[in-house]
Amino acid sequence: MGFALYSQYALGLEPCPLCIFQRVGVIVVGLVALIAGLANPGRTGFRIGAVLVSLAAIAGGSVSLRQLWLQHLPADMVPACGPGLDYMLQTMPFSRMFRKVFEGSGECAVVDWTFLGMAMPFWVLVFFVMVLMFVIVLWRRHGR
Repeated sequence: MGFALYSQYALGLEPCPLCIFQRVGVIVVGLVALIAGLANPGRTGFRIGAVLVSLAAIAGGSVSLRQLWLQHLPADMVPACGPGLDYMLQTMPFSRMFRKVFEGSGECAVVDWTFLGMAMPFWVLVFFVMVLMFVIVLWRRHGR
């Protein structure tokens, strides 16, 4: 989240709706892991926390994959730019807004930052995969 905020406020890169959903996934993973860690749960609590962290990582990773797919579409197949997330939240029912965000828009297909040749959604996906791998390791050690 630190780099996401840095890229928005220092580099001037405005997040698209899919970027915002990925941020939500990162925040949920972090909060659930923090709560589970501070609570020092027993076996059942550990399992519940591990499942919740995994679900958040899978959901966030799915959003990252969707954005990567949009970014790799040929230019003539990229959807047109749509309204911003704030506008959609104010004017649409949540289910319609959610569906509209996942359809994607032209702004979600723009690659305006790369590191080692890969766009930001790729690195967010790497984060989610690493979280899942960490949960698997912990599950093998403590969840049985």
